[in-house]
Amino acid sequence: MVKIVETGLFLGEYSHRLTGGNRLALPKKVRSEISGDEVILARGFESYIAGFDRKKWEKLAEKQLELPLYEEKGRLLRRQMFAGAMVSSIDSQGRVVLPSGLKDFSGIKEKVVIIGAGDHFEIWDSEKWQEYSKKI
Repeated sequence: MVKIVETGLFLGEYSHRLTGGNRLALPKKVRSEISGDEVILARGFESYIAGFDRKKWEKLAEKQLELPLYEEKGRLLRRQMFAGAMVSSIDSQGRVVLPSGLKDFSGIKEKVVIIGAGDHFEIWDSEKWQEYSKKI
């Protein structure tokens, strides 16, 4: 039997809509797994925005930075991970602003699906998530 000791697992699937100014209300269950009042938003490997608790992001970043810069794999991972990442504050109503570059990358329009993915959460355009989830 596997025992999960560390807390902070992002779970579930939630449908939401963007409000004015590209604001997105994070579900309470997602917010409860975030320490502090900011998240790291980054490009996902598919067309989605990945969201991380800052401490988990720093742990992940530390691991990636162990790969030597002189190796192509190390440079590529750094570029993928850091070039499209931004810090986003969570306002008093539990909302974050989706940066336009990440919004464009992910193809998000108005309806979104936020999914828990264990150590992070993902923000998908609703239609893209429906298509993708059929594959899994």
